[in-house]
Amino acid sequence: MFKKVFLAALALIGSVSLANAQEVFHKGTTAINAGIGLGSYYSGITIPPLSVSLDYGVADNLINGNNGSISVGGFAGYAASSHTYGAYKTTFSYIALGGRGAFHYQFAPKLDTYAGLMLSYDIVSSNYDAFANYIKTSHVDWSIFLGGRYFFTEKIGGFAELGYGFYNLNLGVTFKL
Repeated sequence: MFKKVFLAALALIGSVSLANAQEVFHKGTTAINAGIGLGSYYSGITIPPLSVSLDYGVADNLINGNNGSISVGGFAGYAASSHTYGAYKTTFSYIALGGRGAFHYQFAPKLDTYAGLMLSYDIVSSNYDAFANYIKTSHVDWSIFLGGRYFFTEKIGGFAELGYGFYNLNLGVTFKL
């Protein structure tokens, strides 16, 4: 009995490995994500984090000669919030422009899973009604993310990313060029 279960498990692992022979994301692949962030480190959100990112595959076949790739790309995001303190209202806008890199590993057909880092230039603008002040500040920030893309067709899919930085969870659509 154990021998049959072992052989069945081995066959399953082998079939998954064969399915992975055709990577979803590889060198030369370009994918564009458009998403909306759920949960954020900013309070009083009036416009949730909206983002567009691009990933371009620069290396592939890094693991066992048929899986594992690296991508580089860009990120642009926007969010807004407001706070009321008695009769005074403060509004904030957040813009993030950054570069990102990720390692991709395909565990199942049509599923691109990845983890990466992003370095961004964040611009925060605030307007204080009480004093008619407008303050703009900027800083360099970093974030990490863990994501997955599932392709419904060869070119169109959905994606989800967990992140530390601009959003907690980012959901949206992805397009492969």
